Amino acid sequence: MNQTQDEIVLFLCTGNYYRSRFAEILFNHLARERGMNWRAESRGLNLKIGTHNVGPLSAHARNACAARGLALPEPLRMPLGVCVEDFTSARLVIAVKEAEHRPYLARQFPDWQDHVRYWHVHDLDAASADVAMAELETLVRGLVDELADGADRGVPPRDSCR
Repeated sequence: MNQTQDEIVLFLCTGNYYRSRFAEILFNHLARERGMNWRAESRGLNLKIGTHNVGPLSAHARNACAARGLALPEPLRMPLGVCVEDFTSARLVIAVKEAEHRPYLARQFPDWQDHVRYWHVHDLDAASADVAMAELETLVRGLVDELADGADRGVPPRDSCR
């Protein structure tokens, strides 16, 4: 039996503790429901900023998942920093807030900054968790619809990122 390998969407945020993790969990839930050959992973661009983060996942992300009936992955991993291999294995990379994340990409991964799709979802310094999670949900659902429809508009071919 020939099994198709899943395409990967990589969600990036600063600490891989809150926004990108919620996007990953929601995307994977929706993709499984629709039988898609896509899965999400998430990584952080600056884990050092999250030195006061407790445990593997933000309480805000946990609450947003619980409110939507989303099961948390088992085992629940700690936040992970992004590396070049994450970019090369992903078909699509999304940074959840351009103003916050483009500078990190420019410094750390300058060859990749123009191959990322940028959203504009604020962190807790500029939006409540309820507002940010609702906005992420809308964006992730739209992305799942886009990919499920096979549109691939805006999805760079794998080779364009190398």
